Amino acid sequence: MNTSNSSSSSHDPRDYRRALEGTLGIPFTAGNRIERLVNGLRIFPAMIETVAAAQSSIDFLTFIYWQGEVAERFGHALAERARAGVRVRILLDSFGAHSMPKDVLAELEQAGAQIAWFRPAVRWRFWQADNRTHRKILVVDNRIGFTGGVGIAAEWDGDAREPNEWRETHFRLTGPVVDGLRGAFLSNWVEAGERGFDDSWTFSDPEITEEKNGALIQVLRTSAAVNYSDIATLFRLVISLARHRLRITTGYFVPDTATIDMLCNAARRGVEIEVLMPGPYTDSRVARAAADDAYQPLLEAGVKLYRYQPTMLHAKIVLVDDVVAISGSANFNHRSMGKDDEIAIAMIDPPTFAALDTDFDDDRARCHQVTLENWQKRGVFQRIKEYLSRILKPQA
Repeated sequence: MNTSNSSSSSHDPRDYRRALEGTLGIPFTAGNRIERLVNGLRIFPAMIETVAAAQSSIDFLTFIYWQGEVAERFGHALAERARAGVRVRILLDSFGAHSMPKDVLAELEQAGAQIAWFRPAVRWRFWQADNRTHRKILVVDNRIGFTGGVGIAAEWDGDAREPNEWRETHFRLTGPVVDGLRGAFLSNWVEAGERGFDDSWTFSDPEITEEKNGALIQVLRTSAAVNYSDIATLFRLVISLARHRLRITTGYFVPDTATIDMLCNAARRGVEIEVLMPGPYTDSRVARAAADDAYQPLLEAGVKLYRYQPTMLHAKIVLVDDVVAISGSANFNHRSMGKDDEIAIAMIDPPTFAALDTDFDDDRARCHQVTLENWQKRGVFQRIKEYLSRILKPQA
């Protein structure tokens, strides 16, 4: 593919689709429908309403299940369906969901929900302790799926109006893409020691899978076994594919040396690169310090960096030219690229892309830009933090 700068009108979606399929070995499916959900104010009602309408099955996987009123509401909705005879399978990461309310857990167990824990702490398996499932997946009746970045906790229950209401984007999906989401759930479910299939197993509604129009979606699920995963391949691929513009929104921006070099090279060849990341509100100061270490070369190459001001920015969106939108559970950091099980969806759908592009503009308006001039004036204490993060950060 020619990577020289050109007008967006010359971008042929077929080129991007072929590059993603040929590199990752995973085909796009057609006939999908995408509903973009911005912030918990819209995400949680859509998820709970879909759960409440379940007739046969619910498969739910999350990294984070914390405290809060929404944690209670969501748990009650799952339990009610289990009591009604719906098969409810719940997979929780044993690290991220360790603070789940005990009363919610008890209610789910008493209702008959099947609950499993991903990689619980075992001393003789200490090597697994740092490798988690970071996926967020909900599949209802094998027909409706949700994925994105949202966790089940009070922090997400709002509209990003103040610091305790995190900024997030999630997606409600229908069509053959649901098979990919369910497969990502099952791979972790089976690893947790549970049975993956039973006599009631069904696939997606034939009326959906036979539809040829609608959004094209590729589902990528990754497992990090050797400090590298296909998430790293995906992110590096889209950097190399970008001809005109690359927009990145991420809750944790900690690119490794190779990715930094690729971003710098793309900016130098004329690609407009913008990165939105958390500002004063973040739940990981270590990640922030590690990200700061990458600023200097990126700013010198012309990459534009922005820090989101109102609250924690937790959304995970990558927009490539005017064609491909990527989202899911993966951040632009070394954990997602080399440590955690993740899920990503690549979407070729003009209405969805346009909506996410507008969201980016709106989010950027609520940011402070990091300029090279201001960055070079940072103090000694900041430079020490960068040095410490540099010697601890993976260089691969």
